[in-house]
Amino acid sequence: MKRIAVFASGEGSNFEAIAAACERGAIAAEVALVVCDRPGARVTERAAARGIACFAFAPKEYASKADYECEIVARLDAAGVDLVCLAGYMRILSEVLLGAYGGRIVNIHPSLLPAFKGAHAIEEAVAYGVKVYGVTIHWVDATLDGGRIIAQRAFAYDGDDVREVERRVKTLHPAVHGGLLARRDVEEHVEALRANGIEFIDLVCVNLYPFRQTIAKEGVTLAEAIENIDIGGPSMLRSAAKNFRDVTVVCDPADYAAILDEMRAEGNTSVETRLRLSAKAYTHTAEYDSMIATYMRAQAGLPEKLFLDFDLVQSLRYGENPHQTAKFYRSAEEFPFSLAHARQLNGKELSYNNIQDANAALNIVREFDEPFCVGLKHMNPCGAAVGRDVVEAWTKAYEADKVSIFGGIVAVNREVTREAAERMKPIFLEIIMAPKFSEGALEVLCTKKNLRLLEVDMTRSDVHPMQYVSVNGGLLAQELDVETKRIEASMTVTKARPDAAQLRDLEFAWRIVKHVKSNAIVVVKGGQTLGVGAGQMNRIGSAEIALKEAQAKGATEGLVMASDGFFPFDDCVTLAAANGVAAIVQPGGSVRDEDSIRKADETGVAMLFTGMRHFKH
Repeated sequence: MKRIAVFASGEGSNFEAIAAACERGAIAAEVALVVCDRPGARVTERAAARGIACFAFAPKEYASKADYECEIVARLDAAGVDLVCLAGYMRILSEVLLGAYGGRIVNIHPSLLPAFKGAHAIEEAVAYGVKVYGVTIHWVDATLDGGRIIAQRAFAYDGDDVREVERRVKTLHPAVHGGLLARRDVEEHVEALRANGIEFIDLVCVNLYPFRQTIAKEGVTLAEAIENIDIGGPSMLRSAAKNFRDVTVVCDPADYAAILDEMRAEGNTSVETRLRLSAKAYTHTAEYDSMIATYMRAQAGLPEKLFLDFDLVQSLRYGENPHQTAKFYRSAEEFPFSLAHARQLNGKELSYNNIQDANAALNIVREFDEPFCVGLKHMNPCGAAVGRDVVEAWTKAYEADKVSIFGGIVAVNREVTREAAERMKPIFLEIIMAPKFSEGALEVLCTKKNLRLLEVDMTRSDVHPMQYVSVNGGLLAQELDVETKRIEASMTVTKARPDAAQLRDLEFAWRIVKHVKSNAIVVVKGGQTLGVGAGQMNRIGSAEIALKEAQAKGATEGLVMASDGFFPFDDCVTLAAANGVAAIVQPGGSVRDEDSIRKADETGVAMLFTGMRHFKH
């Protein structure tokens, strides 16, 4: 059997590959000696772990190169070495070594020789702007990287990252993918590997470059994003996943412990485990590729494809109705005011309808900076109010509609205090959402075992998340409607103008009405909803409902009204004026706007046009 000496200066990954191939019989030889010019280098640890003799020396401790090479020759002779492999050995050989072992020394060089010779081949190739890189194995002679070529492998790369090229030299090499893809039970595969000196690879663990984290950084450039696109990693994962019958592929650190336990107990992973890990790896690379594709298509202005990445949160007991199956998924990217990323502190699992309603409530909460509370039922607000603090906001919201809020959902934009919790506790509620619950509040509310308490991130952000709605055979996508114009006196189109208190109420009503199902009418006084008309087939019907609710509460004067769409006729103004409405805010834009303005002037009602509508179908 031939005896090999491996020369290395650093990590020793090539040494490891050669030694493993020899041990497995892929190379009909054994590694007899490791020579390293850097005592303490990683390769010396690798050699020790395999029980292979190692000569590690410090060149500066010798009078000349000839002196330390003489000692190397003596050690090679003593070990009975037949072949020397330079595997990352960063020194030029002198005539001492060449004279003793000339014709028996091979080198692994990280370029396509004869181009880019020397120790900085990759750096020079990158600086030159080449588009094809590679690896060369050649015989060593007295010239610098000039010996006869034994074998070469090439790959394309259009970037300028030296580290990336170094990684690709290793991860895209045929020896890697041959070792991953070769079937142990196919004789032709085994023979091909043996003929090419390639070893089997049984386990692959890969953490891909952090592309998502990179593009999430403020001000990231296209060049920075591209440099964080992993090429070799996904290639190895896919190769290993394809050959799951023989190879264990790992892409999630959370799986490490379970895999190690199984291997310690059984000697290897089971086929069932490897199949599961294979599916997980393909899912991981698919998500990674879709994320890159989405980003690159956005840069190129190509909207004709949509890739979505969602993870299962839970399987729901049923959907809107008991005969419908349903699941709840969340996006990989976290957003504020998101139920999908909320933390549940108490109560039973959320239902499909709970999730729909809670999401609608969070969209309303997003509108307000001052202490605010909303009660919601069937995706429409049934009571909403601002207050000095969370206690007053809750009290006013509850009093706005004590009947409808029963069995509803409540959301506040302040910490729920013990006092607020004590006021909420007697009421039957499905969910309470807040940015935080005090310890006292949890002591009070957690006594109701079915009451769901959700802690939701309500941090202000400029991010405009996308909103998706499925239709038969398709998908609608739009930016979430998070923009709301501030109501100002300059929007007034009538002779009458709102006073300061009415302006505040108009602002409040305008922010609420955008979240009510069209045709939507909201009646407000004192920062509190008094009537909500939702989802009627005509606007006058919604106005009648809202004003009737306000009247039932004894509110007959000084009211303000908001409409999510324009008035096609003057009937809504007539009805409003007759029921104590002093000011109206609406988008405007009807061909009959003048009719509504004229009627408002006749009745002394102030009316404001925002120039922006908020339909919610």
